[in-house]
Amino acid sequence: MGWQKKAKEFFNCGVPTHKGVFYLLTITVLNLLLPLSFLLLATLSRAQYYLQTLTWYHSPQPFLYFLSLVLYINPSILYILVSIVSVATLIHGLTGKITLFSESSCSSVLQPRLHTAWILLCMFQVFVGLGIEGSIAAGVYDSDPSYGAERSLLSRVFFLLGMHETTQVWTRMVVRPVVDNTLFGVERKERWFERVAMAASLGTLWWWRLREEVETLVVVAEAKKEQLMDVGIGDFVGWWLYYLTVTIGMVRIVKGLMWMFMISLCRRRVTGISHVESSQNDDKV
Repeated sequence: MGWQKKAKEFFNCGVPTHKGVFYLLTITVLNLLLPLSFLLLATLSRAQYYLQTLTWYHSPQPFLYFLSLVLYINPSILYILVSIVSVATLIHGLTGKITLFSESSCSSVLQPRLHTAWILLCMFQVFVGLGIEGSIAAGVYDSDPSYGAERSLLSRVFFLLGMHETTQVWTRMVVRPVVDNTLFGVERKERWFERVAMAASLGTLWWWRLREEVETLVVVAEAKKEQLMDVGIGDFVGWWLYYLTVTIGMVRIVKGLMWMFMISLCRRRVTGISHVESSQNDDKV
């Protein structure tokens, strides 16, 4: 009857209430801030490259000053924020620990970890919101999202896995502590439908636009280098973030293969021990 008890606990703990639905929607929307940051950075990087190739880019028009403000100041801060989360994810993938955030079982609002999570979440919301609003007002999203040469299928798979892993760390270390402390006062255990919602939202965003747009972070830097244009720090950081996310996906694949190998090795060892014990028992008889 053990499986019946587990099934009962699964459905009793898994069905969300009205407050749970609001919690789920909040978690899902805030989860998308990180992949939206990648999408925004790629879009602004492409727009910046196009504007640099036009002669009217240097004309003293007030609109262009506002556009340059959107294309340079806002992405610079976003690059720093996304780099913090990405580096923390890589450290977590290699060591199993996240040293950029202090773990604590106490739920007090005075925790350094909770303060850090609040600051990061608010900064992401402000700069992603300003960047999207400014880019829409400037007509950046009116152009074709596909640009340049596409990466290989393997690179896209690694990037998607790395993005999923980075989003999980972003959720676990930043989003959940803030939302849990705000709504419940304590941190809650992650439910199965929350993982499904996060994966579905990320997959939808990936299929809609992210899978084509995010490769601009690599293509723009390579195109500027080929055309002997100045490659700025933002272009280099965007190129670095793309391949850092690909590396995170590769680490996840390697860890999965190692886990499968260890499971297979343990099963073989258990099977060998059982065979030896059975043979010893036969000898005694």
